[in-house]
Amino acid sequence: MTTHQRKLSDRQSRILEFIKEFMRNHQFPPTVRDIQAGCEISSTSVVDYNLHILQRHGYLRRLPEVSRGIELLGEHAAARTNVATIPIYGSIAAGEPLHIPSVASRHSDEFESIDVPSTMISGKENAYGLRVKGDSMIDAFIADGDLVIMQPLDIPNRGDMVAAEIKDREEVTLKRFFLEGDVVRLQPENPSMEPIRVAAENVLVRGRVVGVIRSF
Repeated sequence: MTTHQRKLSDRQSRILEFIKEFMRNHQFPPTVRDIQAGCEISSTSVVDYNLHILQRHGYLRRLPEVSRGIELLGEHAAARTNVATIPIYGSIAAGEPLHIPSVASRHSDEFESIDVPSTMISGKENAYGLRVKGDSMIDAFIADGDLVIMQPLDIPNRGDMVAAEIKDREEVTLKRFFLEGDVVRLQPENPSMEPIRVAAENVLVRGRVVGVIRSF
């Protein structure tokens, strides 16, 4: 008997079917909490235990430290015609430099990757993901731990949500972009935080947000 033919418990079969149905409907995998709610399981630890068994016997693969890091394998793998894989280049947080690699190396094994609905990045070349640290954009429904999908560009439109590098500080921050004469206002979406105003020549835009994947 191969690992793929191993008989599953009723709960494991239900979890597997839920994952397949969820991916058909949403074009991305469920979180552990999605599975807990959808299969009416008592706790996330029970879900995690059963996912471990499904992985051990070859039904799926889990990506460590990824909220939606479930990939179905073999005959259970979902069609990927509506899914695109993008790299994740790390976290965006004030006070930390952000390295955006060249296009040639963007799919290196050095980087974690994630599957997203292809409609999210349709027409947007070289899209990539960044994990958000902090709550500066909380009123734009982007919270600490979320994954933002970025489109590389140099010149944003007024009000675009961008990853902006303040060059003399060697830090990158996620804010809304407003060019006001020779000054750039980087506006948070959090009423408890003040905007950042810097000389336009001191700002380098690394990309704009085109989507967000919530982390639960």
